[in-house]
Amino acid sequence: MAEDFEIKNKVAESGLVNFDLSKLVPKGKRIGIDLKDFLFEGLILREKDFREKVASLNTEDYADSYVYIYNSADVIVPLWAYFLITAKLTDSAKKIVYGNREDLEVLLMHNAIQTYDYTDLMQKRVLVKGCSDESIPENAYIELVEQLKPIVKSLMFGEACSNVPIFKN
Repeated sequence: MAEDFEIKNKVAESGLVNFDLSKLVPKGKRIGIDLKDFLFEGLILREKDFREKVASLNTEDYADSYVYIYNSADVIVPLWAYFLITAKLTDSAKKIVYGNREDLEVLLMHNAIQTYDYTDLMQKRVLVKGCSDESIPENAYIELVEQLKPIVKSLMFGEACSNVPIFKN
């Protein structure tokens, strides 16, 4: 007499909801603009030269991109310089920030986490995926916990087979 064996997916039956933070990473090209390239001999900002270089920027190169403006030169740059570049690119780029690539990624994830609809996670047992192919700023995990703590039944971090319990409500 052969016995029937049924394979059960205990993770699926547990009611655990997997949340992959990498799904919130905004898609699109990232482009950095170094103000050093706009300085006269890399040392000083001359307004006329600066305005000409900004005017010569091809806005199509920045279309639907995320742009970060930084200054690698040890030179003080007046704030109006950032205004000019931003005004030139604001109709083309998706987002423009001051800072490095990491600063851009932190801001993009902040916006994504703050605007995400968490309705499907209300009173659920949530497992935040620990491994990802995407680079995710650590701050994103902190902000995610702030969003989830008031609404989920429990929160865990890692993978279904080996997770770390964070809290239970």
